[in-house]
Amino acid sequence: MEEFSKNGNSLLLGNSQTTCCSEPGNSQRLDMNATEQKYHYLQSILLSYPNILIAYSGGVDSTFLLKVAVDVLGQNARGIIGVSPSLPRQELEEALHIAREFSLPVDTIETHEMEDPRYTGNPRNRCYFCKKELFGEIYEYARRHGFRIIADGTNADDGFDFRPGMQAAREFSVCSPLAEAQLTKTEIRRLSRQLGLPTWNKPEMACLSSRLPTGTTITVERLKQVERAEAFLRKLGFSQLRVRYHGSLARIEVEKEEIPRLLQPETREQVDNHLKSLGFTHVAVDLAGYHRGSLNATATEKDAIESDRVVL
Repeated sequence: MEEFSKNGNSLLLGNSQTTCCSEPGNSQRLDMNATEQKYHYLQSILLSYPNILIAYSGGVDSTFLLKVAVDVLGQNARGIIGVSPSLPRQELEEALHIAREFSLPVDTIETHEMEDPRYTGNPRNRCYFCKKELFGEIYEYARRHGFRIIADGTNADDGFDFRPGMQAAREFSVCSPLAEAQLTKTEIRRLSRQLGLPTWNKPEMACLSSRLPTGTTITVERLKQVERAEAFLRKLGFSQLRVRYHGSLARIEVEKEEIPRLLQPETREQVDNHLKSLGFTHVAVDLAGYHRGSLNATATEKDAIESDRVVL
């Protein structure tokens, strides 16, 4: 397990102040409102646990949960990342960097969903098989290291979505403290900002397999092709984006306001040439802009949302 440097950022139980790492010594006072009450309730939930192992991804929810858990439980809290070809390498590196910056103990384990034909066949409930593999590996890690509680970053908003992964979480008795505290995504972003966490405004991410249409076989080569295409677009300054895989065609989604920049002649030529060098024959821009679950035109709306979101 990696050793991480210290960072003094914390919101204290029974104290409405937060210290921001960008302005040392500068305190902000939280209003006594529903969000703060939920935050303190979250702390009380975590305090009731002997220890906790959190499925961590470096995303908005799991980073916030791990930070609060470490503040409350100290060495009795730890994050765990499942590493596989469906996780972009850049996301893994960023997640570990955040952990080091905020002294969050995090370990990694390998997951093997790519060896399961029920997953690689890419059915509409693909996420169930992914999460079953993930939580199965986490369960074994927890057993070996003496962790009594396994938790994920499911928040109060997630209960409104169809999410096959939740079934796997229930099978392994995974807790969801953020949902139990009724914290919404908006509230988690707000509190994350007050804690100085850089993830407070991080775009939503999803596993690379979500870029392939339902029924299209998932392979390591296809995932790498999509990962490299998206990495190139991020280097050009695009943040919320997807490169949808349609065989020989790559369909690019960016925020609507960023489409004109993508279509500027120089940028357009750079993107076209690079994606073709990765093996795509045709490169298209979706004029509707970025939208979750756009591959699943034949699925229900809730199916579409599930296919393009990951809760950790």
